[in-house]
Amino acid sequence: MTSVQVSSNASRYGQDIAIRQFELIADEPITLGGDDLGPTPTELLLAGLGSCKAITIKMYAERKGWPVENVYVAAELNTVDKQSVITAYLTLVGDLSDEQRDRLREIGDRCPVHRLLSATTEIQTVLTPNAET
Repeated sequence: MTSVQVSSNASRYGQDIAIRQFELIADEPITLGGDDLGPTPTELLLAGLGSCKAITIKMYAERKGWPVENVYVAAELNTVDKQSVITAYLTLVGDLSDEQRDRLREIGDRCPVHRLLSATTEIQTVLTPNAET
């Protein structure tokens, strides 16, 4: 099971995020009324997708002994005909054949976050009792 904890902080929209031993902040930009103390939730989601693709590709290439020196992923979210569309731009650095590059792109599309985002995922929100502070 994967779990994160999120709680509002002292800024207007800022959120403290705890993931295992890591602490992050999410916020909204000043143009949307936030204090711009950290990435937006959407930016964090896109970063998760890009990171997952890159890690999956590097693991696969390592197992195959393919010379991948670096993986770059730029991800962006757009709305096309009232539908959200994520575009991931993949750059592979290394002496790879066209076939290897195509295979690595396919493998990146099989990473857990890509699969989660491209599937129909049910989200259940459970209201819990107020916590005493």
